[in-house]
Amino acid sequence: MLIDQAKVCVLGLGYVGLPLAVEFGKVFPTVGFDLRRERVKELQQKRDSTLEVETAELEAAIHLTCSDDLDAIRACNVYIVAVPTPVDRQKRPDLQPLLRASALVGEVLQPGNLVIYESTVYPGATEEDCVPILERVSGLTCNRDFFVGYSPERINPGDKTHRLTNIVKVTSGSTPEAAEWVDQLYRHIIHAGTHRASSIRVAEAAKVIENTQRDVNIALINELAMIFNRLGIDTQEVLEAAGSKWNFLPFRPGLVGGHCIGVDPYYLTHKAQEIGYHPEMILAGRRINDNMGLYIAGQVVKLMTIRHVVVSTAHILVLGLTFKENCPDLRNTKVVSMIEEFRSYGSQVDVFDPWANPEEAREEYGIELCAKPDTGSYDAVVIAVAHRQFREMGATAIRAFGKPHALLYDLKYVLPTSAVDGRL
Repeated sequence: MLIDQAKVCVLGLGYVGLPLAVEFGKVFPTVGFDLRRERVKELQQKRDSTLEVETAELEAAIHLTCSDDLDAIRACNVYIVAVPTPVDRQKRPDLQPLLRASALVGEVLQPGNLVIYESTVYPGATEEDCVPILERVSGLTCNRDFFVGYSPERINPGDKTHRLTNIVKVTSGSTPEAAEWVDQLYRHIIHAGTHRASSIRVAEAAKVIENTQRDVNIALINELAMIFNRLGIDTQEVLEAAGSKWNFLPFRPGLVGGHCIGVDPYYLTHKAQEIGYHPEMILAGRRINDNMGLYIAGQVVKLMTIRHVVVSTAHILVLGLTFKENCPDLRNTKVVSMIEEFRSYGSQVDVFDPWANPEEAREEYGIELCAKPDTGSYDAVVIAVAHRQFREMGATAIRAFGKPHALLYDLKYVLPTSAVDGRL
């Protein structure tokens, strides 16, 4: 198959798949496929509720169509799978979305086709878990009738600087010829260039350690913040002082949620334990980061108690619910663990987030977002996410939500130290 004969299908039109479909849709005939009919409808109307892609970008993808009908993708010859790979309640990899997508592709797969996976997985998952399903459903044989590639996503939700096209793309294939074809395909849309890995397993491992490295580093800073808190030292001041050295890494403490950093390490540790190795540092970092919501809630409760606030009857305002600033993404947000901890004390908690979708917050977490916080109503105000709206409000406007002498806790360093009563 020649590159100029490519007919691309992107399965999964979320934060990863939609930008990919849009870019390919500027160059090749492309079908964006998603099982969510409402998602397809909004994209057909050139609207993106994730706010990752502007209307003008959707309109510029002149070769892109979106559909939830399997028949619409039967004429494609390149299938790119970009579905979520979460973990379950026991922190084990949940490959069901990926395996279901593989079965769907198997139903339409034809000889000579190429299947590329972008979802984050552990090393070996593409060839050991996905390919057998493709073969079983299609009746075809990999590397004889069809070929497979892996090119891990590097999307950073809400980031308007680091975009799909200006981030180097790692590519790989199931044969040297397939690897070259995959690499050529992505070079048509990735301006920053590509990095061709020697195997699919290398590309899978490269992806999973990108976020594992960040997770471990943030865990270190979180642990340091807990130590400095006991010592009565301002963590931000310490980090700024240490950051005056050229090779000090600029990590900051905080909640670690989302679909990547808070999830990907579990894929690597699962595979490590499967082969008989217990990854101590990675899991220790995960334990620290997973428990930060409880730690922060404990710090707020402690400060409230010092102020003689009865926690069991307190009214607390949490500003922000999404897993990161200036982004509507609620997946795996650790703000929820902090809210639940406050409620376990008996406190009444209101949550305000101008970016989050109220219906999604209700369905995913049972949290009713307030349309606007009541002035002068709260015993404590916690800035949990550094949305630009909160920065623009400033300390005076945020304090106005609280009662006289209410506690203001800033875990995201949105406000100056002198303007708050506590921070991480």
